[in-house]
Amino acid sequence: MDKEQQRHDELEAPLLPGDGGKAAATAGSAYALVCSLVASAISVIYGYNRGVMSGAQKFVQDDLGISDAQIEVLIGATSIYSLVGSLAAGWACDCAGRRRTMALSAAMFFAGSAITSVAGGYAVLMAGQLVAGVACGFGLVVAPVYIAEMAPAASRGFLSSIPEIAGNTGILLSYIADFALAGFPNNVNWRLMIGVGALPPLFLAVATLLAMPETPRWLVLHGHHDEARLVLARTTGDAALADRRLKEIVSSAQESSKQAVPGGSDGTTRSTSVWRDILIRPTRSVRRVLLAILGLQFFQQASGVAALVLYAPRVFHHAGVTSQSAVLGATILLGVAKIVAIVIPLFLADRLGRRPMLLTSAGGMTVSLLVLGLSLRASPTAHAGGSAAWWAAATSVTAAAAFMATFSLGFGPVIWMYGSEILPLRLRAQGTGIGTAVNRVMSAVVGMTFISLYEAVGMAGSFYIFAGCAAASWVFVYALLPETKGRTLEEMEALFDDSAKSPSPTTQ
Repeated sequence: MDKEQQRHDELEAPLLPGDGGKAAATAGSAYALVCSLVASAISVIYGYNRGVMSGAQKFVQDDLGISDAQIEVLIGATSIYSLVGSLAAGWACDCAGRRRTMALSAAMFFAGSAITSVAGGYAVLMAGQLVAGVACGFGLVVAPVYIAEMAPAASRGFLSSIPEIAGNTGILLSYIADFALAGFPNNVNWRLMIGVGALPPLFLAVATLLAMPETPRWLVLHGHHDEARLVLARTTGDAALADRRLKEIVSSAQESSKQAVPGGSDGTTRSTSVWRDILIRPTRSVRRVLLAILGLQFFQQASGVAALVLYAPRVFHHAGVTSQSAVLGATILLGVAKIVAIVIPLFLADRLGRRPMLLTSAGGMTVSLLVLGLSLRASPTAHAGGSAAWWAAATSVTAAAAFMATFSLGFGPVIWMYGSEILPLRLRAQGTGIGTAVNRVMSAVVGMTFISLYEAVGMAGSFYIFAGCAAASWVFVYALLPETKGRTLEEMEALFDDSAKSPSPTTQ
């Protein structure tokens, strides 16, 4: 009864309150929103670092004499570095806290951007991207975990979408910076494009350490119950509801720790026990949760989004867009399509549910990738000596923008909120790290092989392969993923147990 009453209270206090909403609940929701926005700044920085090389790579090659093969390794290796960061971030989140881990990520972003922007050769470029890549891995883990643990259940979908929106905002800003700074000399423009990304991390590190609270769930896990109650009171706007939520979190933490081996204050044994419970002796529900998380992360990158984020200018040039300004302008269009479309799940994920958003996204991605492949096959560079086929270029740009838009409806933001909310409390940080690691490996595979792939099977053939992966992702979601909307984080393990024989979403 207490759990049902708690859910009712949370659902009656939405993030965007309607008529009759309580002032306290509104204040609590506003506080949770502010915390989420500050945390999402790390995603803006990540997005900028991720996208800036798309337009800068040509100028880097011209200035430093770097080959296509070296660029392919430079760009793809960043995802490998972020794999290291994502694995370390789970441990850091558990030991140092979500807030301090976010500040550490910001510091590494600053250092990585600064080193890369002053590079005089390939080795220093790789060193700068190593630091920035590790920071990317940290940022991908800590922002979703922080927001999922700060958000009330009724608004978690809304708040958990913010990091993905912020990431896409960062990508768009990087495309705009590439376009705006391309007119400078080749030995200056790319340095400015990358160097601009060193400024925001400084402000974020200060804001994180001085203004942001630690999450109540981490505080409970480390015995700081009074501090956790204060944070819950601010995020719920209701002292009685905060007490109920605190009791539920404490109960969940005690339940999930029953099988943990007692350890020292350094957290080493606890961390070992977490890895054991995830990888060696997972329960049936944990196995299903891991399958869901790893499958979603795999298919997100296997659909080829990194190919367009990192190599859009090459794709458009192949499609017949030859002007440098037109190529960069078309790349900006992709960023705009991504960021406009991603607003939709911000408002609908908590109303329609996660499954409908993911299924719609996968279907749209499949169709748009097929159209992109067909238009590239008909492009003038694919058929030397043919007509200008301006329509093929226009269709290619339109299809690429449609792919970015449909990706952003579900497989962009929703997989992160879904993954961060279904893991049991004690496994959440490191489980999210494992999922992010799979994401980074797949991103690296795409980033480090795309040039070689399209040289081997053709540009159109590459996108046919991505379309096949997108179609497989639709089948995966339909067959295996239950609905999670409106559930508290502490109910997720039971949901996956109850759904073991039927993947149909639970009726709310």
